[in-house]
Amino acid sequence: MREKYDFSNAKPNPYVKKLRKQISIRIDIDTINYFKKKAEETGITYQNLINLYLTDCAVHAKNVNIVWE
Repeated sequence: MREKYDFSNAKPNPYVKKLRKQISIRIDIDTINYFKKKAEETGITYQNLINLYLTDCAVHAKNVNIVWE
């Protein structure tokens, strides 16, 4: 290894906005099956569909409307 590295010509990571973090989340089986069915129809993996949906909710600042019975 070198003692010093020259980063003066370094460029910012162009993919920094696309970084993802792996998490564990409990999702109802019916919900997973819904997204798996949509995945078959669209050709996009169900994990990506869930991510796209959640991203859309965040971008549009959608409020959660829950009615407890």
